[in-house]
Amino acid sequence: MRVILSLGIIMAASFFITAMNARSGQNELVDHLKAGGHLLMIRHAMAPGNGDPLNFRIGDCLTQRNLDDSGRAQAQSIGKWLRTRGVETARVYSSQWCRCLETANLLGLGSVQEMSALNSFYERNQDREPNLRALNEFISRQPAQGNLIIFVTHFVTIGAMTGKSVSSGEGILLKIHGDGSYTFVDHLNF
Repeated sequence: MRVILSLGIIMAASFFITAMNARSGQNELVDHLKAGGHLLMIRHAMAPGNGDPLNFRIGDCLTQRNLDDSGRAQAQSIGKWLRTRGVETARVYSSQWCRCLETANLLGLGSVQEMSALNSFYERNQDREPNLRALNEFISRQPAQGNLIIFVTHFVTIGAMTGKSVSSGEGILLKIHGDGSYTFVDHLNF
């Protein structure tokens, strides 16, 4: 009986410590999001399929792979997650792809500015280096303590910039250092 009681106490203490560590990590993440000088790169929400149709045209959503209802709900949920943690507004930039623009708008965190450097180069390899160069130049002009910046973009862009893999609707938080460099802070699965 004593062994069972001891094991119960150890398991309860372990659970409590794990919960406290998770809460501490969550608080640190929220502090980063609200502190300024950070960039949150979000992959567009769920859009069934892969790539885009051959007749793809920027500005014509009928020629693109788009969000489905679950993707729209996911984008709204990301915005709600951020707002409940005190992020009421942000500087929001988006790829010109409709699935990214819709995700960015559904976040509900402010006006969305299109940024062609955030466009996908998945099927346009010739755009990879110019896009990455333009994004790095943009980041180098941002103050180390400026408001939260959100990029809504694509898997390939996030992977090339951070070396990290994300699923639809996930994000990577980066700290901007003001000298053009940035470092990984956390992977967000909203």
